[in-house]
Amino acid sequence: MATAGNSGAGDKVSSRDRASAKDALPTRQPSRWKRNLVLLVLLALCGWLAVAWKGLREEAQVGAAYGARVGCVCRFVSGRELDACEGDLKSAPLSGIAGMVSLTQDPATRTVTGSVPMLASRSADFREGRGCQLEPWRD
Repeated sequence: MATAGNSGAGDKVSSRDRASAKDALPTRQPSRWKRNLVLLVLLALCGWLAVAWKGLREEAQVGAAYGARVGCVCRFVSGRELDACEGDLKSAPLSGIAGMVSLTQDPATRTVTGSVPMLASRSADFREGRGCQLEPWRD
């Protein structure tokens, strides 16, 4: 039997006690669907990048080599400034990653380097009597 200060299993709970019990419950945390969606998108992006990495790298190498060769001819054969050569390169029909090629030069060795950030870098040097030649491929 239940005594005055103790409640037993069969005792009824008043509505006032229920209201205070609801207030004592922890509040529901907000939905985590946005976080899960972002994680899913990042996971899908990483998966796509893993599959497409070889193709992206090859396209970047071709674009960097093309840029180095065209930049070398423009700079050392035609005698134009490198900024003008980069302008010509930007108007070339390069698509995708290869369109991000930037050029740098080394006047001492008469070399122009075309590079795509974090993917590829290729150099072409000018040799008297031979013109501009790409340096051999290295993996």
